[in-house]
Amino acid sequence: MPTATPRFMPAQRWDIFCQVIDNYGDIGVCWRLAAELGARGAYVRLRTDDASALAWMAPQGAQNVCILPYDAATDADTHADVVIEAFGCEAPAPYLHALAQRHAQCQAVGARLPVLVNLEYLSAEDYVERCHRLPSLIMSGPAAGMTRWFFYPGFTARTGGLIREQQLHTRQANFDRITWRAQHDVRSDDHAISLFCYEPPALPALLQQLATPSPGFAPRLLVTPGRAAAAVKALDSAQRLHPVYLPVRTQVAFDEMLWACDLNLVRGEDSLVRALWAGQPFVWHIYPQDDNAHHAKLDAFLDWLQAPASLRSFHHAWNGLTDAATLPTITPALLQEWRACALQAREKLLTQNDLIAQLQQFVAEKS
Repeated sequence: MPTATPRFMPAQRWDIFCQVIDNYGDIGVCWRLAAELGARGAYVRLRTDDASALAWMAPQGAQNVCILPYDAATDADTHADVVIEAFGCEAPAPYLHALAQRHAQCQAVGARLPVLVNLEYLSAEDYVERCHRLPSLIMSGPAAGMTRWFFYPGFTARTGGLIREQQLHTRQANFDRITWRAQHDVRSDDHAISLFCYEPPALPALLQQLATPSPGFAPRLLVTPGRAAAAVKALDSAQRLHPVYLPVRTQVAFDEMLWACDLNLVRGEDSLVRALWAGQPFVWHIYPQDDNAHHAKLDAFLDWLQAPASLRSFHHAWNGLTDAATLPTITPALLQEWRACALQAREKLLTQNDLIAQLQQFVAEKS
């Protein structure tokens, strides 16, 4: 397994810009990134236009991390060694102008240069390997003269990897799964299913299936708050299941939920990565796009995952690529097959350097 700690002095000052679009995914990824950088000794300022979700997502804060408004005024001499523009957002013009001035000054005297990185969305599609680490010289605008570098998270060794905390393995090894399940009204012979989704087309079919489970399968549905809870409560068939409606959860508690469950139905980018690290069976509800571009993205991920036919069919029905009637029936044997797939994928990922280690190495090369 590659070392999680790079063999160089990491840049100590990082600014991460995050614009919250919806569903908390952007701020969730950026907070995990900021918190783990802080844990590895960097000083991080997370600059966001909406920090409200952090009140429940990360109420404990994180070492070496502070939160600032997206457009907070900052003197040029306090600019970071590394600037991350997450998911295609652009830092405010006054900030970029001051950063470019500092870049030119450092260049003139041979000092260490600030590095500007566009951290992209996660995908398993082929273009990720081609575009990872590519430069774009900025010819005009407030950051003229600088280079913006494109950094792509991903699932293969030719990408930027995934966020993985150095303490993740220890936390997971010390987790008391039996106690967690007892505290959440899950019996020892239950099959706990966590539901974190948008409004999947096959949700009614799934709830109907769970209400009349196959022999030896005793589903216990745990529903996260927000859109998932609203979608379940809108369906009459849910009442027969007596779901457990969970309160809002911190990121730490969300991880523990995934570890404790026998099947995790997750959505978006951050929870997909956490489901992979959990090593339990999972199904991904990918963020839907108007032009159906998410169909190719989903299939690219399933190809990388080497998903068995049953898991691929479930993903297709769950995400509306096929009719809900094609949703496979969940059985203990099916879950066992899906778990073997998840564990194999996790083992592949553990042979690669994580996203933070790769970012630190990249910055050391470019500064």
